[in-house]
Amino acid sequence: MKKKIVMFGSYVADLTGTADHLPRAGETVFGERFKIGPGGKGSNQAVAAHRAGADIVLATKLGKDVFGDLARDFYAQERIAAEYVLTDDEKGTGIALICVDEVSKQNQILVVPGACMNFTDADIETLRPAIEAADILLVQFEVNMDALEKAVDIARAAGVTIVLNPAPARKVSREFICKADVVTPNEVEAAALTGIPVENASDAQKAADIFHSWGIPKVVITLGKQGVFASAADEHRMVPARIVEAVDTTGAGDAFNGGFVTALSEGKDLFEAVEFGNALASLAVQKFGTAPSMPMRGEIDKIL
Repeated sequence: MKKKIVMFGSYVADLTGTADHLPRAGETVFGERFKIGPGGKGSNQAVAAHRAGADIVLATKLGKDVFGDLARDFYAQERIAAEYVLTDDEKGTGIALICVDEVSKQNQILVVPGACMNFTDADIETLRPAIEAADILLVQFEVNMDALEKAVDIARAAGVTIVLNPAPARKVSREFICKADVVTPNEVEAAALTGIPVENASDAQKAADIFHSWGIPKVVITLGKQGVFASAADEHRMVPARIVEAVDTTGAGDAFNGGFVTALSEGKDLFEAVEFGNALASLAVQKFGTAPSMPMRGEIDKIL
């Protein structure tokens, strides 16, 4: 039986343009392609998990605007329940301005979070029943921290496993980080939290040791093309990335996290879950966009 996942996090509309190089400071660059689509770390991860077959509840917040309508239409199309998709009366739906280099496939992203930085105490109480009924709570840093801390505290009190993807990198207290059962930073976020520059597996081990010393049982550090370093108290391992021809790497981390929690919810161990997340991410980067690029379960099973 699959465990129930609640994703509490962000939705932003992705406004993505591509060019032959990323603009430098003060430079205007002519683009090649432009697309508007559903995004946001939280929503992307929930969509990845849903398409991968997870039993997942999406908890996010939208504005009363055209971008919010886009999100609601997308969730209806994906058959993702919107019971805990809240509406903000003050702030607009979050947006992300994404520039993608057509040559290197690297990106620059400016996020204006909007409604998902305005979760209130009343909103958290609305979400409480879903969080308390969950087996796994998946969270990120694209919501207001006071609300995030309340959601995590509800989960801890209910015995829910907390998976924290500490992205984007933000300054937070060690006390809060230590509430996670699993942390899944990339190399930049791991360095920001631990103070250890992370460039390879050896560095990742040092950073993971610090996380473990804080009482976090499981650490997963993504290292881009190098792969993923996973560490538990009694074992650590570098899991190589799957080598593919990338089209757009924008949603790679979200794809990985959505796949990772899906595998955990199915009873896979830490390293099996990392392999599953790797497979999902390798498929996602071969398509343009974020949430729409997430693969279906059949595609994932096929390459595994």
